[in-house]
Amino acid sequence: MKKILNLGLGKVGTLVGVLLSKQYKVTGVDKKQPHYGFTLPFEVVEGDVTDEKFLTKLIAQNDAVVSALPYFLNKKIAKIAHKLGKHYFDLTEDVETTNYIRKLAKTSKGVMAPQCGLAPGLIGIVGADLTKSFTKLRDIELRVGALPRYPNGLMAYSFTWSPAGVINEYINDAEAIHNGVRKMTPSLDGLEYINIGGREFEAFTTSGGLGTMCETYEGKVDTLNYKSIRYPGHGKLMKFLIQELILKDDKKLLSSILENAKPPVKEDIVYVYAVVEGWQGKKLFRNEYYKAFSPIVIDGNEWRAISWTTAASIAAVIEMVDKGTLPKKGFIKQEEIPFNKFLKTQNGKYFTKD
Repeated sequence: MKKILNLGLGKVGTLVGVLLSKQYKVTGVDKKQPHYGFTLPFEVVEGDVTDEKFLTKLIAQNDAVVSALPYFLNKKIAKIAHKLGKHYFDLTEDVETTNYIRKLAKTSKGVMAPQCGLAPGLIGIVGADLTKSFTKLRDIELRVGALPRYPNGLMAYSFTWSPAGVINEYINDAEAIHNGVRKMTPSLDGLEYINIGGREFEAFTTSGGLGTMCETYEGKVDTLNYKSIRYPGHGKLMKFLIQELILKDDKKLLSSILENAKPPVKEDIVYVYAVVEGWQGKKLFRNEYYKAFSPIVIDGNEWRAISWTTAASIAAVIEMVDKGTLPKKGFIKQEEIPFNKFLKTQNGKYFTKD
């Protein structure tokens, strides 16, 4: 893998390009050249990513394509990559999009790897790693929160990544295993409270965070679920907007309202928390993973926690495919990625720093 096409140059997509350009020749694509106050270390092509002819020509010139675009644009990109026999990676949390890509992977000449972000993505890699010391599993509970460090207002939130993606997670049903049965559950339900470092948070069910884990662990656990971490009160307000005001039927309007009301903040924090319970022989044990990630400086520029954790996750997976640590063909499940080898990649090492 020498040349990589990087689609979508928002904060996350731009950083993906920055990270990958340290090892590969990267070409970034967006409607307009981004302006971040510093020179990008890769070429940028301006163009319409919905133009199939334009995309096909660019993808054909590269060994792999990475999509940091909204989930609803990814099917067409994956289809072109599949047709041309190129590797494909994305950050989607959308279940339908992932299922579509998985079907393509059955006949692909390269890797088809969606869901390479935080959740799904890193949290599944972490959760699967925690299960390895058990002879029999009972529960796997995964939690992630991308939050403003200094919340204000009743909603106590800011949209540091795609509002469309957040809304999609809040509206669509979520897959889970409950009492040993694989089922669909409504998002925004299952409210619980978590205390992290003496501070109280809430967590509730959102869709897509488990990726393919329910399939992998069906018949092996009593409980498997994913919830998003938020400041207390957020879930109730989102239920009011989505369900009581029925804005679930107008995602465009809902996205516009939320994006205008709660723009991104510079100081954010990402919480990653995983718990696995099970037996080691005849004894019941509990394994936990917890980390809080803050903004960091990369090549002299500061990046939000949500940006670098997401970008480094997908960049690490790309490294592993390129180096042969992961298969170079077919569909990749996030929970099949070895966490110890993930952390040893150039980009995975960011997650080991305090």
